[in-house]
Amino acid sequence: MYRFFIILFLFFCSWSHPIYGASHRIYEVIRGRVHFSSNAPQELIKASSTSLSGILDVDKRIFVFKIGSRSFNGFNSPLQREHFNENYLESHLFPESTFSGKIIESVDLKKDGVYKVRAKGKLTIHGVAQERIIYVLIRRSAGIIKAEADFTVNLKAHDIKVPRIVSEKLAQEIEVEVQVELHPQQP
Repeated sequence: MYRFFIILFLFFCSWSHPIYGASHRIYEVIRGRVHFSSNAPQELIKASSTSLSGILDVDKRIFVFKIGSRSFNGFNSPLQREHFNENYLESHLFPESTFSGKIIESVDLKKDGVYKVRAKGKLTIHGVAQERIIYVLIRRSAGIIKAEADFTVNLKAHDIKVPRIVSEKLAQEIEVEVQVELHPQQP
């Protein structure tokens, strides 16, 4: 699976090369933040990461984003972070989560403006891919694209098992917030 995303990334990168006549149609993440929270009856858990990477082809409206599972910080204790990586996400087996797909709406992301769109694709967490439609607010200004999205992740849908002993401390639906800034890829 990892090899697939590397090949896809290199393929996207080749489109932006001048010999293909496609200047500035590939945008890459310059800054990104993913924040999640679990609001369970007995505990509130929050963590975030600024290690989001990805690319967006504004002509074809296709994208690939990924984030390393071990890049999340916060939590209520170091032990909680360890359990997140070892017991729930099993980061040694599934080192990253990805979202790849296409923007459904036919919007011209080469023009400045504010766009409310749906991103349809495969969200892969814990090695389990789920088809998702995520609502995204995109702002394009002066050649820079900023996007934000809020959505939930169901742990069972991604085969993340929560032991009964901690079921009151970990929500089954995790709230996720994403903010990303993309710039034209440099040739």
